[in-house]
Amino acid sequence: MKIVCFHLFNNYSGSPTILCTVLQGLLERGYDIDLITSSGKGALDDLQGNFHRYVYNYDFSDNKLCAFLKISLVQIYTFFLSFRYLFRKNVVFYINTLLPILPAVAGKLMGKRVIFHYHENAHVKGLYYRLKCKCMEWLADEIICVSQYQASFLKRGHHITVVHNSLSDKFINRLNPNPQAAFGRQTVLMLSSLSKHKGVCDFIVLAAELPNYEFNLIISDTNANIARFIENSGLSVPDNLHIYDRQKDTVPFYNAASVVVNMTDRRFAVETFGLTALEAMAAGLPTIVPTVGGIAEIVKDGVNGYKCDSTDLKKIAETIELLLTNEKLYLELADNALKEARRYDVRTMINNIEDVLCR
Repeated sequence: MKIVCFHLFNNYSGSPTILCTVLQGLLERGYDIDLITSSGKGALDDLQGNFHRYVYNYDFSDNKLCAFLKISLVQIYTFFLSFRYLFRKNVVFYINTLLPILPAVAGKLMGKRVIFHYHENAHVKGLYYRLKCKCMEWLADEIICVSQYQASFLKRGHHITVVHNSLSDKFINRLNPNPQAAFGRQTVLMLSSLSKHKGVCDFIVLAAELPNYEFNLIISDTNANIARFIENSGLSVPDNLHIYDRQKDTVPFYNAASVVVNMTDRRFAVETFGLTALEAMAAGLPTIVPTVGGIAEIVKDGVNGYKCDSTDLKKIAETIELLLTNEKLYLELADNALKEARRYDVRTMINNIEDVLCR
């Protein structure tokens, strides 16, 4: 079987990171893989083995018209590129995320099996994504969802498989879980994209309200864009907050943290899985996450972390202080976080995706 994989944008966010782990596992099992994605630096650059890569130029744009035109060009390119597999037998189109979707159309026209690995929640992203989701449900032979929460929004009641994300052995082996040392660091970490809906501004405010603790914020964007965003927000960065731009390697930050928070505003966006929470737990760190979404499925309130409404900054601040002033409680939650993280085994994830691809 030949797997032809399409992924819109190769960066260091969650979906290409998971895809790299999946494809690496499949390559090691002897599968024939072609990868079609954007050029530039990203998680998929770490993929090793005998596979073919086809790339195109693409990056995000804040201008909606420009973004639409860029995506449209990628759609057209990947649509026509798909027909190179017209006469190849036993080919599966494996599409990571909703975009690009035109290769799925090409795949159906050619009679290929089309599998979507669905990472978003289109139903909280607006009309454009909801239309894409409807197209996915119509085109897909199988849909892989990353959480029960995400799957619950799909209208079709068949050929949907929930496969939770997992972490690669390479990532886990570099973590240094030491709950007692982590408690002593008194450091709060958040990883986020550059969006007010992801809680960037709220995290800055939170750091100012808790001057006795260190705060680290990693934003998946350039320093120039981050500086412009903060200037436009009208906020001042307190001395105890350190802001970092896009990072290829986040392991050192987990190894230097005590608590990891996710402050996505449920009114505008919902985490379909919450990979950073799983990474934190694998590092033996308690997490504070929103009360809804796939991320809420992997955190048990008061057991391995806490669930707080991201708009309730007072509650989040109180929870951070509770964790970082009560060592006995902290160590108990950290131990449970490690145990929970071990349930998300990378081999199980790859086995389940392999089963879907081979049906």
